[in-house]
Amino acid sequence: MKPASKPASVRTTLLTLLLPSGIVLMAIAWIVHGLLLDRMSRGFVESRLHDEVAFLELQVRQSEGQLEQLQTGDYFEKVFHHAFALNSPTETTISPDFWAPVLSPLFSTDQQGAIRVRDSSIPGAPSDILAYRRELDVGAVPIVIIVAEDMDVLRASQAELHVWTAIVSTLLILLLVAVIWVGIALALRPVASLQAALKSLQEGSISRISVRTPEEFRPLVKQLNQLLDSLDQRLERSRNALGNLSHSVKTPIAAVRQILEDNGRAIDPALRAEMANRLIDIDKQLEAEMRRSRFAGPQVGKSAEPVKQARDLLWMLGRLYPEKSFELTTELADDHRWPVEQHDLNEILGNLLDNAGKWAQECVELQLAEQDNDAVIAVVDDGPGVPEQQLSSLGTRGVRLDEQTPGHGLGLAIVREITHRYGGHLKLGSGPTGGLTAHIHFPKSDAGNTD
Repeated sequence: MKPASKPASVRTTLLTLLLPSGIVLMAIAWIVHGLLLDRMSRGFVESRLHDEVAFLELQVRQSEGQLEQLQTGDYFEKVFHHAFALNSPTETTISPDFWAPVLSPLFSTDQQGAIRVRDSSIPGAPSDILAYRRELDVGAVPIVIIVAEDMDVLRASQAELHVWTAIVSTLLILLLVAVIWVGIALALRPVASLQAALKSLQEGSISRISVRTPEEFRPLVKQLNQLLDSLDQRLERSRNALGNLSHSVKTPIAAVRQILEDNGRAIDPALRAEMANRLIDIDKQLEAEMRRSRFAGPQVGKSAEPVKQARDLLWMLGRLYPEKSFELTTELADDHRWPVEQHDLNEILGNLLDNAGKWAQECVELQLAEQDNDAVIAVVDDGPGVPEQQLSSLGTRGVRLDEQTPGHGLGLAIVREITHRYGGHLKLGSGPTGGLTAHIHFPKSDAGNTD
C-alpha cells in the first residue's frame, strides 16, 4: 500500500504557486521589454534620420545643388552625430570616410525612406546600419541624400539597459518572495489565535470560540461553535434522559416492592398479573427513555388513551400509598384518544400523581378534560401546599423544597419538559383546600408536531 504523502504546508503551497508564477511573469515582461525597446529605438532613430535628411535637403536647395559650397566635414558630424552621404553627377561626399563602402551601394538603389543593411562583412565598416535615403532634383541636377546610424552601437546601449532591467527584475522577484513570506505570515496569524483558542477550549477555560478572525475563517469558527452547541445539547439530553429514567422506574418498582414486602397478603393470580403488568411498564419506560435520547420531540401519529392510562396509574399509586385515596374525575370515554405518545402521557400523569401522593394528607384528585380544543390535566392534593413565593422555582430540574421527603427533584421538571415539547404549559398554584394544584394545557391540534 502506498504510504500517504505528508500534506504540504500553506507557506510551501503558496510559494510553490506564486514564486514560479512571478518568475514566469517577470521573464515575459523582460522579453516584451526587449521587443518594445527595439521597436521604440528603431522608430526614434528613423524619426531623427528623417529630420536630418530634411535639414540636408534644405541646405542643398539653398545652395542650388552646389555641394561644394556646403559646410561639410566637422560641421555636419557635430550637428548630426550620424554618418551622411551626398551624391550628385559631379560630386560625392561621405562622412566619415570609413562608411563609404557601406553607403556607396545605396546611391544606385531605387528604394526610398528607411533602409536596413545587416551582416555587412566590409572590414572597418559597421556591420549593421539603418539608413534613410531621399532622392531629389535641384534644378535639373539629381541629388541623393543618405543619413545612417550604426545599430551595433545602439544595440550595445540597449543590451546594457536590458541587463539592468534583468537585474531590477531579479531584485523585484526577491522582494516578491519577501512580500509573499510576510503576507503569508500575517495571513496565518489568525490560525495561531484559533489554535490558542482551541487549546483554551480543551483546557476548559472557555466554552466557545470567540477570537477575531478574517472573513474566510468565520464559517469555520461558526461551524465549530455549532458543533460545540450540538455536543452540549447531546450531553444535556443524555444527562436528562438518565435522570428521567431513574425517576421513571422508581414509582413502579416501589409499587411492586410494596406488594412483595406485604407478608400479610397472599399473591393471587390477579395480583401476580398486575405485578407483571407493572414490570412490563418499567420495560416500556426504559425503552421510551432510550428512544427519547435518540429523538428530540414527540413522534407524529402517536396517540394515547388518557382515561385507561390514568386508571392503571391510580391503581398502582393506590398500592404505593394505601393510606391515601386517589380519585379520577372525567367526562371522557375510556377509548378517547389524545395525540400524545403513550409513554409521555405516562410520564406526565405518573410524576404529577406520585408528587401529589407524597404530600397529600388523605386525597388526590386527577381531572381529565378538553377545553377549547386543548387537552387539560389537573392534579389536586390536600397537602400543606407551597408558599406563593416558591411556586416559580417548582419544576426546575434538581430543585427540591423539602430535603426530608424522598425524591430527586426531577418529577415536575420532567413534566414541564415533556409538556413544552408538545407546545403546552404547566401552571402550579394553590388548591381549594390549601394543597398544590398542577394544571397542564396543550393544544390537541399541535401536539406531536412541536420540535
